Amino acid sequence: MASSRSPISTSLATLVVLIGFGVLCWWGAQSAARFIEQRSHEDVRLALTTAGQDWVEVSTDGLQVHLSGTAPSEVERFRAVTQAATAVDATRVIDKMTVASIAALTPPEFKVEMLRDRDGISLIGLVPASTDRAGLVRALKSETAAARVTDLLESADYPMPDDWQDAMAFGLRAAQMASRAKISVAAGHVQVAAITDSRAEKGRLETALKRALPDGIRLTTQISAPRPVIAPFTLRFLIDEEGARFDACAADNETGQARILDAAVKAGVGGKPGCTLGLGAPSRQWADAAVPAIEAVAALGRGAVTISDADIALTAPASVDQALFDEVAGRLEQQLPQVFSLQARREQAQQADQGPARFVASLSGQRSLSMRGRIADPRMREAVDSIARSRFSDVQSSLRSDSEVPGGWTVRVIAALEAMDSLSSGTVEVTPELITLSGTSGDPDATERTAAALAHRLGPGARYDLSIRYDRRLDPALALPDGQECVRLLNIIMSESEIGFEPNKSAIAGDPAATLARMAEVMADCGDFQMEAGGHTDSQGSEGFNADLSRARAQALVAAMAEAGIDTTNMTSRGYGESQPIASNETDEGREENRRIEFRLLSERPVHTAPLPAPINLSGVTRPADPAAPKAPVPAAESTAGQDRGEAEGPHLPRITTGAGATPATVGVSEEFESLDAREENIRLPVQTPDDNTPRPAQRPETAPDAVEAEGTPGTE
Repeated sequence: MASSRSPISTSLATLVVLIGFGVLCWWGAQSAARFIEQRSHEDVRLALTTAGQDWVEVSTDGLQVHLSGTAPSEVERFRAVTQAATAVDATRVIDKMTVASIAALTPPEFKVEMLRDRDGISLIGLVPASTDRAGLVRALKSETAAARVTDLLESADYPMPDDWQDAMAFGLRAAQMASRAKISVAAGHVQVAAITDSRAEKGRLETALKRALPDGIRLTTQISAPRPVIAPFTLRFLIDEEGARFDACAADNETGQARILDAAVKAGVGGKPGCTLGLGAPSRQWADAAVPAIEAVAALGRGAVTISDADIALTAPASVDQALFDEVAGRLEQQLPQVFSLQARREQAQQADQGPARFVASLSGQRSLSMRGRIADPRMREAVDSIARSRFSDVQSSLRSDSEVPGGWTVRVIAALEAMDSLSSGTVEVTPELITLSGTSGDPDATERTAAALAHRLGPGARYDLSIRYDRRLDPALALPDGQECVRLLNIIMSESEIGFEPNKSAIAGDPAATLARMAEVMADCGDFQMEAGGHTDSQGSEGFNADLSRARAQALVAAMAEAGIDTTNMTSRGYGESQPIASNETDEGREENRRIEFRLLSERPVHTAPLPAPINLSGVTRPADPAAPKAPVPAAESTAGQDRGEAEGPHLPRITTGAGATPATVGVSEEFESLDAREENIRLPVQTPDDNTPRPAQRPETAPDAVEAEGTPGTE
């Protein structure tokens, strides 16, 4: 007999399956609810702990987050609710907190913060219930012309404190004066933290605030202005018959400024000397070079030290003992950081028949030239000025006429100015015996070219001493990016990158390796520039939380760059929070644009983190060249004793040394200038086309070499 399944058994099996499926669904829902509750509890707890609100007790019930505990004040209760809303949706936060009993007896601390930036003004804080908040918003819109005024104020039904209205009125005036500021208003006290575009604007704002301050209101200001970029970064300290003083002083930070001024006071500077804080220092060890340099001048008792970027020149008069000068100069050289180079010179007593003939010119990194010293007469001074202005963008001249200068003096001065053309910055000194030139150039062959130019202009018998340092960043052939280009490239990489951050956290989300690799390529040529990685957020959450979050994210990116092997020595990080939006915070797309890391250049001047190559030194005497050979100087050390100077010589190459260089042989001054007198006679001034009755200048002799043409530029043979 065939058996059949009982209908009861089938129904029972189906019921068991349904019950099991229901149990699984219930278990899954419970697990999901517990996960959401646990995650919400952890996020809110972390947000409150970070804000220092440990007194709040957090519990969860499904999607709801309950806040309980006793708040120290009504303001703290409000801040706890706001802080919790940064971690979860505000509609899920249930406020079950109570306020301490003392709050029922004592009015809360009323305070308003006005946050103003280029996009508008936000009002945050607690005000008395009697405050006309709508009128406050209208007043801000009309007096500041702000495009947007956001009212995030809370109110409490307590009497208005004394001096509250006067403080609020002054706060409105301050918001009108400062375009980028945080203005905190309390009863009888107003704090203004503002950013201005210049020192002059900072001074005007401080003065205007003090004039508008009503009686009985206390004002605290913290107004900042960007430091000026100083190029070249210069310090000059000297001691002479007038005493110790600064001719110029620059410092890169407050600590270094204090050290420099303290050294100056110990060296004998009276009163309260000043030293300008600025950007553009060639090294973070600027004060480590400036302080021993000042101490060196003090040890000599007379003399001067000039620091121009990484070049240091120590000079002393002939009255300073030679042994003492050598000792002080040697000690200073050992104390200097590696990036700095020292040129030390003790002036020699001038011979009676030479007179005070001396010419000095200094060239800054902006092609600005300053000249001082003696020149033969006004006509020669005008010729030298004309040549200088044809080669350099800005010329400051304090030349003085002196008919006692040696013959051929003007030709030597012109040759020195032409030699400076290959430098980016440096100095040249001309004396009857020697032309001394030192500086920095972007031409790796600048030393040889300069020596050849001197030989070409001066002819045989002129002594020279060259010390030129090569800086690859100045070399146009390498086409290295400048600071602005470096920042632009980094910002492009960030805009195209996949680097992101976890919500409300500073941890980098995803794999940043590809982006960091692109940054490493850029930073290989940009590590010498001072840059800032600025973090920015949207407007969700409190202003303080956003500022901390943006700073932490910027620091995380810089740390990741360093871990990837990128040189971040000259890179700083800063958090701007929500203060500088680039899009509307009313849309998801706008808020996403505002959450960013943005690079900014702090100084156009590069900081040399590694020492520049040692200068190439070349000392010698110009010689007559073989007409068939390239014109080039020959060091005196290579001359053959007794060789006839009138004999035809083969091509001579300069001997190049790194360091002090060879001491050139002595050349008679009369022999040297014998060939220059005729050249000086052919120097002419720029002339206009003469009228018929105007005497015309003498025609240039065909045999006169290297005369200055009518346009004021050197001629060629």
